[in-house]
Amino acid sequence: MTQPFGHLDDAGEARMVDVTEKPVTVRTATAQGMVTCPPHVVVLLRDGRIPKGDVLAVARIAGIAAAKRTPELLPLAHVIGVHGVVVDLEVVDAGVLVNATVRTADRTGVEMEALTAVAVAALAVVDMVKGVDKSVAIADVRLLAKSGGRSGEWRRSEA
Repeated sequence: MTQPFGHLDDAGEARMVDVTEKPVTVRTATAQGMVTCPPHVVVLLRDGRIPKGDVLAVARIAGIAAAKRTPELLPLAHVIGVHGVVVDLEVVDAGVLVNATVRTADRTGVEMEALTAVAVAALAVVDMVKGVDKSVAIADVRLLAKSGGRSGEWRRSEA
């Protein structure tokens, strides 16, 4: 017999999973995404010449703020204590690589918080550079790793 999906009740209706009885454990999740940019935008980013200002600083703060507001955006996400958020952005030849790691000591994981941080940081990059080139795009937002909780450690295996 298969385990029922935890976000559905007996009638198949969506519900928030009750995590009251779960133990508090340290949990971490890391996500990544890419903002693809044409070469002339990469040059402007590297030279700090984007007209709107410091793209990476704005995106970093946007990602941190987003991680803390995830339950407002995802209706079945739990309100948890987000105890640490690190958002790193790196200008690479293809654009801007965005990484976020979120940590908590709580009853449920922070995968959605890490993914939300990456997605919103990437959106902030797009917002900051769209006046220079509207062809920028967000790609490959994905979970890289998580630890803690009942399921323990998980790492994406890249082929």
